Amino acid sequence: MATPDLSTRAMRAFLTLAELRNFTRAAQATHLSQPAFSALIRSLEDAVGARLFDRNTRNVQLTPEGRLFEPSARQLLADTARALGDLADHVERRKGHVHVAALPSLAAGWLPALFADYRAAWPGVTLALSDLLSDACIDLVRGGRADFALAAAGLRAADSAGLHTRVLGTDRFHLVCRADHLLASEARLTLRKLAPWPFIHMTRNSSVRQALEAALHPLQMNTLLEVEQLATVMGMVEAGLGISVVPTLTLYQFRRETIATRALPLPQLRRRILLVRRREGSLSAAAQALHDMVVQRFDAPPQAQAGRKRRAQG
Repeated sequence: MATPDLSTRAMRAFLTLAELRNFTRAAQATHLSQPAFSALIRSLEDAVGARLFDRNTRNVQLTPEGRLFEPSARQLLADTARALGDLADHVERRKGHVHVAALPSLAAGWLPALFADYRAAWPGVTLALSDLLSDACIDLVRGGRADFALAAAGLRAADSAGLHTRVLGTDRFHLVCRADHLLASEARLTLRKLAPWPFIHMTRNSSVRQALEAALHPLQMNTLLEVEQLATVMGMVEAGLGISVVPTLTLYQFRRETIATRALPLPQLRRRILLVRRREGSLSAAAQALHDMVVQRFDAPPQAQAGRKRRAQG
């Protein structure tokens, strides 16, 4: 037997009549004409295949089948209201969950302010962040475990089928060295001038290392150490063990009086930042809102915003 198609309108009419026991008053309460209300009740009885009310000229009362159906009708309406309310909360971003995967440099330096603004606008949405290297970020998106990722270009994973990539911007690179290092006051920096000095490298699977080696080829740096964390790079440079080259978006970690940072005027040394998401399927309303904030704001990272603010004040 096929499941009957029961409308919420018909069930509300049924429950109103069950309560008021009068077709005229029930029709008025549901803002229907009495013929339209009676037709709605008949259509419900036809759908369930049972007479739900006994009628006579004096009163209306539930049949045994009607009494059996009443609690189920109330539960169905309550479940529908909860489902629609929950859906509306997600659509209006009063509820929801967003998972972002991002390069550690972005997760620590650029995303916090954006997350704070997002939380202020939609406090009911929960946020999850995986701060990982590019390949791992993209794997989370590909596997459906993250809504989107902020990764770096140049990795084979970014070109795999099923993913859509969008270039958000280009990250330049800076020399970092002790403030008393000879390179801190060098008139014109080149990679060949950097090459003889002991160098603190990131690990080979990092986007920083990959961009640097692509620009350096065939030049080799005088590698002293390979480390995984930018904080470790900073500590080693501050201790005078060597120099390093890092992207603009990581400079927040090197803001110390003992450290000098200098832009490298090398057009070949760039790191493209990508927004990666699955090609098929839509983002949730909550994820789409955060996605749009990322796109709108990436051209103005904290360093650029601070620079504009200082110029405006000057």
